Amino acid sequence: MSDGRAAKPAAFLDRDGVINHDDGYIGTRDRIRWMPNVARAILRLNESGYWVFVFTNQSGVARGLFTEDDVNGLHNWMRDELARDGAGIDDIRFCPHHPQGTAAGYIGEHDWRKPAPGMLRDLVQHWPVQLDGSFVIGDQARDLEAGQALGLPGFLFEGGDLDAFVTKVLEKIRRG
Repeated sequence: MSDGRAAKPAAFLDRDGVINHDDGYIGTRDRIRWMPNVARAILRLNESGYWVFVFTNQSGVARGLFTEDDVNGLHNWMRDELARDGAGIDDIRFCPHHPQGTAAGYIGEHDWRKPAPGMLRDLVQHWPVQLDGSFVIGDQARDLEAGQALGLPGFLFEGGDLDAFVTKVLEKIRRG
């Protein structure tokens, strides 16, 4: 990157099941249930020198349950809510496509749909990401598989206190 930003490692976080509870096809903010200590976890990553990125499959768009504008609006609101607690998400990518979709233009496979690594590749192309030290946190194997395609270690989050989990991940990364 030549935009003057220094390269640093990135934490790539899945959304549903990591940032918030996975309650299925969440298209509006009234359905968000945050994971415990999510803002503290993201702030810890910010303070530890990481870019913080969210990457998420959002097949509800392909299924006609909500629009891309709805997803973008929800993500903007989520970023604003977390920022109130000092936590910064640097960027978000989502894949609205699904092979069993019903909404025209969104039906089929796509190289951004996890486990494909397209969203991660796009973030790395648009940000000065240092891959060494970067990692993925997800709640499903497909999240980690997307990171593995770029040689990134992945950590499976099974719920609970996200800050405690992130603290352990950072310890493992530092130990190498």
